[in-house]
Amino acid sequence: MSKQITTEQVKELRDATGISVMQCRQALEEAGGDKEKALVILKKAGSELALKKADRVLGSGYIEAYVHGEGRIGAMVELQCETDFVAKNKVFRTLAREIALQVAATAPADETALLQESYIKNPETTVAQLIEEAIQKTGERIKIGRLARFELPQK
Repeated sequence: MSKQITTEQVKELRDATGISVMQCRQALEEAGGDKEKALVILKKAGSELALKKADRVLGSGYIEAYVHGEGRIGAMVELQCETDFVAKNKVFRTLAREIALQVAATAPADETALLQESYIKNPETTVAQLIEEAIQKTGERIKIGRLARFELPQK
């Protein structure tokens, strides 16, 4: 007999991930109530979802700028999505901000290098995985369009 999943367990997982209640419940049921296993299941599901959405048209997006070091370093990132609804969403805007911060901090050569980097706030996660998590939360394809980093020379 499988373990009964409580509303509190689902709420706790949803609060930790931002993923839908239904997906959290299914992951907990599959994991037999084990939160850590459920997180792994959700991460895998996010990767699979991102692959399924790879051919969708990106008709909207948002440009985020981040300035650091008393204005000595700056970064701009164009983050693309499918609809204006998601482009205005807090999850999407936060992702754009985090990616701009990453670009300012690490100066990646291009988008491919950026996607492979460890996320500076959580080295166990890559930037690509961060985007996959946002895809899972928003239900839309998300892609980095363009990025630029600027740094004033040292005196």
